[in-house]
Amino acid sequence: MSRAMRDKWRRKEWYEVYLPRYFGEGKVGETPADDPSKIVGRVIETTLGQITGDYSQENIKLYFRILEVEDHRVKTIFQGHEYLRDYLRSLVRRRSSKVDGVFRVTTVDGYRLKICAVAFTKRRIKTSQQRRIREIMREVIEEKAKTLNFEQIVHEMVLGKMASDIYNEARKVAALRHVGIRKSELLGMPH
Repeated sequence: MSRAMRDKWRRKEWYEVYLPRYFGEGKVGETPADDPSKIVGRVIETTLGQITGDYSQENIKLYFRILEVEDHRVKTIFQGHEYLRDYLRSLVRRRSSKVDGVFRVTTVDGYRLKICAVAFTKRRIKTSQQRRIREIMREVIEEKAKTLNFEQIVHEMVLGKMASDIYNEARKVAALRHVGIRKSELLGMPH
């Protein structure tokens, strides 16, 4: 490592990254920078298991985007989440159907989100049943977007409440093995 590189690294300061209020404002990590303005916009990733302390939730990855820096404290906003690839692959079985639904919604307080729901059935099902399950996903997700604000909808997506509501309706159509929100992404914020 050259001397210039070493000096450049040494000039950097460490900033503590904190979760948003709706995730308990816990410290999620640290990030280095020589200028605080360079931190804004960075995306920090962690797992739900690290936030909750529950090891069974290690299969969900969360992304937080840095919004602002105060002293050495960094504030973040939920940017999105997704199932780990290995976990998603482990859910796939032979002789069963996978129903995917991708929906774009706007919350009550004006946040735009892309939400990807997934359902795995116990047996292979007809296309008409798949269509009905997808309709149920749309109904549940759009209904939640009409009634919940950003913080509430994030909680329901990540912690499984939204998935269980979809499951309870969709199981009337076919026998289900797993329903989940496999991915979400924050597309836009109110101005």
